[in-house]
Amino acid sequence: MEIRSDFLVIGSGIAGLTYALKASQLGTVAIVTKREKTETSTGHAQGGIASVIGKDDTFDLHIQDTLACGDGLCHEDVVEMVVRDAPIRIQELVSLGVNFDPGKNNAYDLTYEGGHSRRRIVHVQDFTGREIEHILIAKAEANENITIYEHHMAIDLITYSRLLKRGATTIGKEESCCGAYVLDTRNNVVHTFLSKITVLATGGAGKVYLYTSNPDIATGDGIAMGYRIGAPVANMEFVQFHPTCLYHPHAKNFLISETLRGEGGRLIDKNGKTFMEKYHPMKDLAFRDIVARAIDAELKTSGDDCVFLDISHRNAEFIKKRFPNVYRKCLSLGIDITKEPIPVVPAAHYMCGGVLTDIFGRTKIGGLYAIGETACTGLHGANRLASNSLLEGLVFANQAYLKSAQEIKERKQTPYPDVPIWDIGGTTETIESVMVSHNWDVIRRLMWNYVGIVRNDRRLNLAQHRIQNIQDEISEYYWDYRITGDFVELRNISTVAGLIINCALIRKESRGLHFNVDYPQKDDIAWRKDTIIERN
Repeated sequence: MEIRSDFLVIGSGIAGLTYALKASQLGTVAIVTKREKTETSTGHAQGGIASVIGKDDTFDLHIQDTLACGDGLCHEDVVEMVVRDAPIRIQELVSLGVNFDPGKNNAYDLTYEGGHSRRRIVHVQDFTGREIEHILIAKAEANENITIYEHHMAIDLITYSRLLKRGATTIGKEESCCGAYVLDTRNNVVHTFLSKITVLATGGAGKVYLYTSNPDIATGDGIAMGYRIGAPVANMEFVQFHPTCLYHPHAKNFLISETLRGEGGRLIDKNGKTFMEKYHPMKDLAFRDIVARAIDAELKTSGDDCVFLDISHRNAEFIKKRFPNVYRKCLSLGIDITKEPIPVVPAAHYMCGGVLTDIFGRTKIGGLYAIGETACTGLHGANRLASNSLLEGLVFANQAYLKSAQEIKERKQTPYPDVPIWDIGGTTETIESVMVSHNWDVIRRLMWNYVGIVRNDRRLNLAQHRIQNIQDEISEYYWDYRITGDFVELRNISTVAGLIINCALIRKESRGLHFNVDYPQKDDIAWRKDTIIERN
């Protein structure tokens, strides 16, 4: 089946939904999302959104904090634009119905997170993302110009050069994207989605690693698809490991928000002794890369399985009111955080790299935008400042809308191209599930052990060799068997894993989230630049 719309948005998180709502003023919008529409990284975001709102805060301070965290690689023009636009985007959410927690002396209750010099995080208790997601979904569902396709997984983007190779009729354009082939995973049918403008908003790639705070959908789909059609990707070596993921056999992917440390939580070892003072003057509120490496070092020294986060010294009623989500989850596992510390370990959390874009979210490929965690916009540099991620999604959704509002006028004048239906190639069998599950497990363990918090060239070279073998096997299966949703995700995580490894091998220094023991120092002369990879 062929489905046509003015805009195709791949992903239903804060960036994709915000863009879709704005773009619906200009034409029809199709949103494809590979699970339920609310199953996004946005929905799992606990902390909040950073914005200059407090009377003691300034744009310059937020800019300085972001630049310091980014360790020399942030694009300063992007940082300034995002920070100055933040209060407007916050009010936009309020106008849609998001009720941020009120404070006594502020318009909103503002909290701290690591790396911030002021209280500037607006939040809805400790489930900010879930509240925003539900409101944006409700607005999208009520919009007659928006259609949401759940359980639809984008396989590959469609470009004019690809159509020329396959003998289809085109309109003679330069390299440009005109939609995507999308798998209906419930019915195992591939549909052709055609659009004038396509937006990648698929989120991050935490599932490339064995331990992650991300939901299962975070398989780097947008990054992999963009790279495959020739869009440059950048800074993939900078994978942020969140310091505090709940350590419990029955607690899959549950994050303990950094705001617990912002409200006085302290990291301790099994003997109750604090240790962050050994690693940074900001102690428990140091940047995430520093805290994650500190915990990693403590665990390697002690041989313990986890460290602990203790907020039990705060008033019990305050804890229950401020952190109801964390309190209920821990209590369900027999941990009363008002009385005892929480066992925690680092886990892959956020991808600072992605599809390279300009300040409007445009990629190198005409008609293709990337926003949110899928993109590398220049905001985060070598390390993301806490609570700048939801903010980036909001601001760049608006930036992409502003630019695509200009583009859509011209693109609407051209006809949709003649696109062949998906060619199953005469295959009759589906890919064996054991092949998918085995390689999935191998990739994630390989990345955790060889391309994790602390790296060296020997392990990176071994990882590169092994991932290439897996990619070759996947490529062979791709053409010989009918695809499944699980196989599409496997193909994508193998691509993203290779990009992370290659970028890590290119950068011969340690900076931000990338720490290589063979090059322990930062080298501003040679390496104060983005790591950019483009498919030949």
